[in-house]
Amino acid sequence: MNSRTSTDDTDTAQADFDSLAIAAARIRGRVIKLSHQARTPHLGSSLSFVELLVYLYWNFLKISPEIAKDPARDRFVLSKGHGITTLYAVLAERGFFSPELFEDYAQAGSPLPEHPSPRCVPGIEAATGSLGHGLSVATGIALASKMNVIPYGVVTLLSDGECNEGSTWEAALLAPAHNLNNLVAIVDFNKWQATGRSSEVTALEPLEEKFESFGWNSIRIDGHDFRQIKSGLATAKKSDKPFAIIADTVKGKGIKMMEDDNNWHYRIPSKEEVDSAFEELGINSL
Repeated sequence: MNSRTSTDDTDTAQADFDSLAIAAARIRGRVIKLSHQARTPHLGSSLSFVELLVYLYWNFLKISPEIAKDPARDRFVLSKGHGITTLYAVLAERGFFSPELFEDYAQAGSPLPEHPSPRCVPGIEAATGSLGHGLSVATGIALASKMNVIPYGVVTLLSDGECNEGSTWEAALLAPAHNLNNLVAIVDFNKWQATGRSSEVTALEPLEEKFESFGWNSIRIDGHDFRQIKSGLATAKKSDKPFAIIADTVKGKGIKMMEDDNNWHYRIPSKEEVDSAFEELGINSL
């Protein structure tokens, strides 16, 4: 009986992961389509953290359209705001706003600007994209939770390039000083910055040890593996300190011609490339 129960649990978990993978494929398709439609760059950067956001919004964050303004909701801050199409796609998939809004994405007057502004649509907490600010903003929001005695969690997702910024490390020093165990920072470590390999610009590694030396707990995971994402976030939730997750990812993940190719930081996909990507993702239309 114990063996059968264990097998049933395993089958259920696998079905859950399969469902998340289907959602991730749809998110990737939406992001690629929007880049083509609005001729916006940063496609490769947007594709590297899809699984991370899918798991956060499907299984971890206490946030939904019904409680989008609730003071006790969890907060998510996308520090790498140039990857906003992924967050928009996730929010629409979860029902925060109608996909019809995508028709005017990145156009003048659209509620979906190319870099997010606060509350432009439900679920957007802060203006981001000026890199190096997200961890500071998230730290302030986490501190407000403690000061106001309103228990909620705060998760922020940074690019690896942002870890070059002094403001990131100022926030990293502040968070443990205020015992912000409600703060999780995820680094989308796709190994690229705008014009070169991250390791060729500054000496980031060993990144998890750097956070730990600043007073954080830290773990390193495969940022495309739902099992590792689940385990990492479960560990973060039990942490007595602010928690850093270093997520090894691939820029352009999910589309072979884009993977680990920094040209897709700026390139716009053609209609033929969109069609090819949809075929590779196993989706027909969005």
